[in-house]
Amino acid sequence: MQFHQVIQTSRAPLAAFAAMGVLWGTYAAVFPDLKTMLGVGEARLGQLILLTPLAAVTSMLLAPAFGARMGRVALPVAALAMALAFALPGQAASVWIFPFAMAACGAATGMTDVLMNARVSQLENERGLHLMNLCHAAYSFGYAGGALGTGVLRGMGWGPDWVMGSMALMAAAVVLLTFEADGRIVGLGRPKDGSSSKLGWLPLIGGGIVLIAFLTENAAENWSALHIEKTLGGSPEEGAMGPAALALTMAFARLAGQGIVARVNPFRLLVGGAVISALGALGAAVAASPMQAYAGFIVMGIGSSVIAPTAFSLVGRLSAPEARARSVARATFWGYFGYFFGPPMLGFIAGGFGLRYAFVFAAVMLLVVVVLAPVMARASRR
Repeated sequence: MQFHQVIQTSRAPLAAFAAMGVLWGTYAAVFPDLKTMLGVGEARLGQLILLTPLAAVTSMLLAPAFGARMGRVALPVAALAMALAFALPGQAASVWIFPFAMAACGAATGMTDVLMNARVSQLENERGLHLMNLCHAAYSFGYAGGALGTGVLRGMGWGPDWVMGSMALMAAAVVLLTFEADGRIVGLGRPKDGSSSKLGWLPLIGGGIVLIAFLTENAAENWSALHIEKTLGGSPEEGAMGPAALALTMAFARLAGQGIVARVNPFRLLVGGAVISALGALGAAVAASPMQAYAGFIVMGIGSSVIAPTAFSLVGRLSAPEARARSVARATFWGYFGYFFGPPMLGFIAGGFGLRYAFVFAAVMLLVVVVLAPVMARASRR
């Protein structure tokens, strides 16, 4: 199948991934201004964003039932709610309101993420294509675009209210591409005849690998701008380049991974990616200048790029067809504990020991994938 046909096949989830990337890239790059707006330190800021993961995991538990009830419009509705939610944090200058604005972002993101990953898995197995790396690449490109655009707007003196509102509108425009005539996600609901297959250990182990990948990836994206500006004395534009460098590297590496994943043992790919990413995190931790930090983030991005897409794809491929959507939803649920709890966790570490130690912690967590990948391989053979 030609590349443009692959793009057309995956258009709806591809747009959802891209829109999510724009929104979280904007949030990461405007993070120092949000901190200034609220007038709090790193540890306190970590507490203020703690409602975000709680709202996200709650909505993830509800996502299969929501998707089954809403049918073909489930993904567009969830993605549009996500875009609109991200206009809120920049308006919430009060430490009492800000957590609830972030909770709205978390809830809408959690719902969207379950649905778009389940849709990609369905398309992969129906069409016999590798689409997960491509869709995750769209997230990374969107993330880089959101971060770079935010860096420009911050350099022009725009506040977080205008920055996040404008980028939310841009993401909403992208979300319009998620509407499709046959977009119903099969297998989200349990069969009414009681024939539902047990999910087993596979989505739990796969979700654990995704958890680590997202914990380190999202924490690095959220705290890299602050690390460059506060620890290394960089400018706002240089700070925005931190998450952008990581995201762009992951985007191009994921595009390359479209071809690699068909030729390389996926379990070896998981181990190799984790080791490379850990080395990059350590490089960012010991950096003495913004340029050295960029180099660390680039290496980290190359390694991390393959971990989550490969784990998601394996869960979908190895699960029973009637349980595939629920297995991917379950893996997404466990995985996004890392996505949302990673930033506040690194915030507590940064507040107590400094941002350098937060990136050392990320490197240690990545090495756990080296243990989990063989466990997942054994579980798939049972």
